[in-house]
Amino acid sequence: MDRAAKSQFRSQNHISEWSTPIEAQLSTADGVRVHAAYRPGTGQARDTAVVVAHGFTGAVERPAVRHVAEVFGGWAGGVVTFSFRGHGRSGGRSTVGDREVLDLDAAVGWARSLGFRRIGTVGFSMGGAVVVRHAGLYGGVAAVAAVSAPARWYYRGTVPMRRLHWVVQRPLGRVVGRVGLRTRIDPQEWRDIPVPPVVAAAAVSVPFLIVHGDRDAYFPLDHPRSLHAAAPDSELWIEPGFGHAENAAEDALLERIGEWLAKAAPTG
Repeated sequence: MDRAAKSQFRSQNHISEWSTPIEAQLSTADGVRVHAAYRPGTGQARDTAVVVAHGFTGAVERPAVRHVAEVFGGWAGGVVTFSFRGHGRSGGRSTVGDREVLDLDAAVGWARSLGFRRIGTVGFSMGGAVVVRHAGLYGGVAAVAAVSAPARWYYRGTVPMRRLHWVVQRPLGRVVGRVGLRTRIDPQEWRDIPVPPVVAAAAVSVPFLIVHGDRDAYFPLDHPRSLHAAAPDSELWIEPGFGHAENAAEDALLERIGEWLAKAAPTG
């Protein structure tokens, strides 16, 4: 059976499981309530859970996030998705990659409380920055994969990123974010600049995968290459034809990432 057929087979055979997730409201270290969902997987890595960190404006209920988790469920024992603060049914306001590391840490802790011995994290775009920062600064995970992640803050070199900065930094932009993008953004600027992903990457001591598309309209290829240079033991995939984050990720790529996670955090 080829990879595409395997992906279709897994999707067809997980429909009933994925229709009834276990949901929870998690509490972060700074007191924000985070909406999370857990679904059992059918992969051979039975004691491994994958925690998925979505991109900016994503959420547990978004179809792309649900699909990513469904595919990973074919490789792992279970999958946890959650909505970052200011997104979906979570409380608080988005700090665009800063305090979101606390949201991820709460989701990782929940996965561990469900009985999983090994936790792999995979993040997309903003979520990619968060999983790198979490692995480097907090640790406690068995493997980490960053997809379409920025290496540094304040990048404005592309039109989509200039638009995003307008949404985040301007009062009218935040209205657009709240009403049009269903994302509530903290109006307060960062008091202290958070440790950037490229610095945190150097402290990642577990298997580390960096995935980026050569058609990414947000972050050019110097971002993944900078992350890889900072963490020379990491693995870098430059994907031909791939755009940006979970909305552009096709099943074949997700299957490969799921397979990598299962091997990087194997059952022991």
